[in-house]
Amino acid sequence: MYIPAAFAVPELDELHRIVREHPLGTLVTHGADGLDANHLPFELDTDAGPHGVLLAHVARANDVWQRVGDGAQVLVVFRGAQGYVSPNWYPSKALTHRHVPTWNYEAVHVHGRLRVRDDGTSVRRIVARLTRRHEAREPRPWKMGDAPAEYLDALLKMIIGIEVEIERIEGKRKLSQNREPGDFAGVVRALCDSGQEELARAMERVAPRG
Repeated sequence: MYIPAAFAVPELDELHRIVREHPLGTLVTHGADGLDANHLPFELDTDAGPHGVLLAHVARANDVWQRVGDGAQVLVVFRGAQGYVSPNWYPSKALTHRHVPTWNYEAVHVHGRLRVRDDGTSVRRIVARLTRRHEAREPRPWKMGDAPAEYLDALLKMIIGIEVEIERIEGKRKLSQNREPGDFAGVVRALCDSGQEELARAMERVAPRG
């Protein structure tokens, strides 16, 4: 990923935040048939291994786990807040007219090795972690134990657990940091006015001083 210095994300905690808040990642693999991409919800486990592990599962019928194989190098792409930026949102546009449209966004690339988990214990553990994470916001969180055991066992046999052992993680936040404070503030105001609060909040995290 091309990352100009002004848009780099050096803070590991911030990279982890983007992954956790936007867990639907694109798993990019390369096998005998060329490039492939699968869109999967991932759980980030920062306590496993020296750099952490991404946990997910795929349908057993999805042969990505067979075509690529255990230990293959893979890339997982996460996209955070993003949106269009109009040149009309820059106050200085009225003075110079020297602005063009752009796109603001956050992105994280995780490089690592794929590990296939085809045993019942690992698959159940991965599903349980994903469930606990995403049900936590519900007033009455659903638990795996809420489903009939035979029904759940049958479904678990239809999926394969995967882990991505993280070897490298990098991120980019292109959020108008290279703009003058007045123009930066103009974009934030316009985003708020149009209901794009998530992107506005992301910009506020990197607001220029002055």
